[in-house]
Amino acid sequence: MKIQYLGTAAAEGWPGLFCRCEVCRCAREAGGKNIRTRSQALIDDAILMDFPPDTYLHMLRDGLPLPEIRTLLLTHSHQDHWYPEDLAFRGEGFSHDIDGILEIYGNDACAKRLEAILPIVGQGMMDAMRAHYNEVTAFSPFETQGYRVTPLKALHNRAENCLIYLIEKDGKSLLYANDTGLFPQETWEYLRGRKLDLVSMDCTMQQIPEGTNHMGLADNAELCRRLGEAGCTHESTKYVITHFSHNGGLLHEELEERARPLGFLTAYDGMTLSF
Repeated sequence: MKIQYLGTAAAEGWPGLFCRCEVCRCAREAGGKNIRTRSQALIDDAILMDFPPDTYLHMLRDGLPLPEIRTLLLTHSHQDHWYPEDLAFRGEGFSHDIDGILEIYGNDACAKRLEAILPIVGQGMMDAMRAHYNEVTAFSPFETQGYRVTPLKALHNRAENCLIYLIEKDGKSLLYANDTGLFPQETWEYLRGRKLDLVSMDCTMQQIPEGTNHMGLADNAELCRRLGEAGCTHESTKYVITHFSHNGGLLHEELEERARPLGFLTAYDGMTLSF
């Protein structure tokens, strides 16, 4: 399997959209891996994780093959992960020579956000967009494009059923775990004994312990310890941190220096890993 990190920032981006803090100023000056867009990833050039406002930039900058994508997995309805307004441009009159249906999988809150834009773009737009929405619930696996996908409970916004995802194919498995704090008990019980080849973790707060809605490095270390105790990891398991807020205060090299001794890879926009 392969994962490409298209966006690795939290909701405000990094540098923050309107921010003049020292960390954002330094990121602007340093550039490179310190410039982070809103969170998105691509698995095997087939499964798109989340649909933020920066999706268009990811198409231009990273070659994201949007016309060919057939599966979109949504973690939750926050705007930095689900910006359905841009899906309207998949519709007839905006996009030509589109083959196939985009299958979208997400919770009921994501469905409501999509429904909310239909009066704006037109009630017939779902058909025109050549898209189909599939409402999913935690611990109910489904198949898409030869992958077995299991939504799991996240610990994030208590107002909705936020999800993380276990994605499996051909003996390989990936746990995509943001936005979330340390997992709910039901998720731990489901994961017990399931081998993971790559664990992608929320590290929004970096040097600040959080654990409830997001995670920092200390929480990531605790998460990996518990995954090991649950028999989920092996000597070749890769651990990747992503989804960083400028409030965590560490530029890319500083974050790498703290993450490396813990055995973590620090994601940056455009990073690709095979496992």
